[in-house]
Amino acid sequence: MKKKIQFISIAVIFVIIFLFSTYKLMNSRTFQLFGGLTNKVETDQKAVALTFDDGPTDNVDDILAVLNQYEIKATFFLIGNEIEKRKEEAEKVVSAGHQIGNHSYSHQRMIFKTPSFIKEEIEKTDKLIESIGYKGEIDFRPPNGKKLAVLPFYLHREGKETITWNIGPDHAVDKVEYVKRNIVNGSIILLHPMYDKSGEQLQLLESIIKLLIDEGYEFVTVNELQELDH
Repeated sequence: MKKKIQFISIAVIFVIIFLFSTYKLMNSRTFQLFGGLTNKVETDQKAVALTFDDGPTDNVDDILAVLNQYEIKATFFLIGNEIEKRKEEAEKVVSAGHQIGNHSYSHQRMIFKTPSFIKEEIEKTDKLIESIGYKGEIDFRPPNGKKLAVLPFYLHREGKETITWNIGPDHAVDKVEYVKRNIVNGSIILLHPMYDKSGEQLQLLESIIKLLIDEGYEFVTVNELQELDH
């Protein structure tokens, strides 16, 4: 009986360790099992990348207006089924000269999914991105930043880069102060203005832009930022 209890205890410990490790790997913004992952870039230049997830939505015009006002190029990680519904909005982003990334077709969390599901989600969205006139490299950002083994393996096999972020102010109480405290050369900033109906995210975008311009930062796309890596 004693040996049985010891065996069960050891098994429970291993299960806890496995689940904890899986959770940490799934949510890590700095590590994955296969392929390239970028959450920020090591550079001496005061350059950062603004990135937006989701959409396109009817908010595209307002986002582009702010970026145009400050002559900033950003990176938009778009969802395939949203591109289908709002192709004209997606084409506006391309026409404005911004980088486009793949944020999956359905925005389902891409963990515990089959290889065929992942392949279809990414390839279908790549084709939609190409259909709106985008000619550049198409990087991938996992929905909610979550990944385990199958997704990174597929991306590695296809030569696709995983892009995460090191600055995400959404859950901070004082979002602008959070950015000010944590920004570094080579930072990748994540914002979510696409579905915001209050206008708060748009105000946040402009406040962050003003703050970082005052701090002497230049805004570039993710691919341009990667070229500054030393």
